[in-house]
Amino acid sequence: MTFVAKPRVHHPLLPTNEVGLTRRDYEGLVSTLCAGCGHDSVSAAIVQACAELSIPPHQFAKVSGIGCSSKTPSYFLGNSHGFNSVHGRMPSVATGANLANRELYCIGVSGDGDSASIGIGQFAHIVRRRINMLYIVDNNGTYGLTKGQFSATNDKGSTSKKGVPNLYEPIDLVSMALQIGASFVARSFSGDKTQLVPLIKAGLLHRGFAFIDVISPCVAFNNHNGSTKSYDYLRTRGASVVTADFIAAGEEITADYAPGEVETVHMPDGSQLRLRKLDTSYDPHNRAHALEHVLEAQQEGEVVTGLLYVDPDASDCHEILDTVETPLNALGETELCPGSEALDRINASFR
Repeated sequence: MTFVAKPRVHHPLLPTNEVGLTRRDYEGLVSTLCAGCGHDSVSAAIVQACAELSIPPHQFAKVSGIGCSSKTPSYFLGNSHGFNSVHGRMPSVATGANLANRELYCIGVSGDGDSASIGIGQFAHIVRRRINMLYIVDNNGTYGLTKGQFSATNDKGSTSKKGVPNLYEPIDLVSMALQIGASFVARSFSGDKTQLVPLIKAGLLHRGFAFIDVISPCVAFNNHNGSTKSYDYLRTRGASVVTADFIAAGEEITADYAPGEVETVHMPDGSQLRLRKLDTSYDPHNRAHALEHVLEAQQEGEVVTGLLYVDPDASDCHEILDTVETPLNALGETELCPGSEALDRINASFR
């Protein structure tokens, strides 16, 4: 495979963030995906979100599985830690990386085939174990690398490029994440950068498992009339529960908003997610209501986007397991090899 390198020379007047880096410093290789692929828009949103958060690229760990979506980590955060795993096994690698070094911001990028088919078991368990990471699924309802077969997330009745209808019920990863215990659940559209970027920023800073299902149309095999994962379908049937903006922790920010129009969700790390409600009855803190809202929208043929649920008191795997705060690669031999007496105590605890 031939990779096209980007020019190393940057425009001298590119704006810099708080750590002195430009947006270009958060990019990766030139994409080899189809022109117009929604996945490239997701990669661009990740680049923008990370640059605006002013987190140096080397503090990120990015992991993926197999598929068009799992190629995308090559296209963002080129100076970060990365691992492209096997099909459906990204959650195992992400779990190990996060447990080994809790100081890294972990981004997992998967696809509907990678997570909802061969990797559905691993997806379920990484949610319930509350691994501290942002898990993004680029969801296009099709297997693009193997020429357009239906994936497990494709809606029943949706047609293929040849007009053949899908006969099976879809797996909805958002509903699964809500039911199993994810503490941050959102859905967005790759073509809605205004909504997606703040959600990515909030998900990265959320303590616990943050999941974003991004409807990302496949221009080669699933962007036609009859597809429920096409650009036209999402633009005409997308329904946003909130219009979200992200405000990082820092100096006091004041604004004049009419009563009832905005709700502030306090994130565990001190940052805030400000929500402008389109439906004043929607409560993003109610897990059961979020699941009900998603299912009702599906019955009406609508795709609900926005922040569907967030737990302001969320915890992660490190709190549950009481892990050491120091990354494993920074521990000395005494801590890593405490001796036979310590091993005897551990063995005795399992008897």
